[in-house]
Amino acid sequence: MSITVHPELEAKLRARAEADGITVDSYLERLMQDEDAEIAHTEALLQEAADSGEYVELNEEEWERMEREAVAEAEGKSKRRA
Repeated sequence: MSITVHPELEAKLRARAEADGITVDSYLERLMQDEDAEIAHTEALLQEAADSGEYVELNEEEWERMEREAVAEAEGKSKRRA
């Protein structure tokens, strides 16, 4: 199968592939593998969220609570390092 791409895109693909010391085909295959891995990671995170328990609406109050917890945790780590 043949795919036609704009000459500027082709030049960018060739330059990036050459910089990595691989063919354009290998470069495109790696991009697709990276995208597949990213999709799988996102799906795993979504499943983890779905399995983690009850839904919590992220309203202003919940954001403030999360921020307070994060600040307290960061301060605790900072004190332990000192």
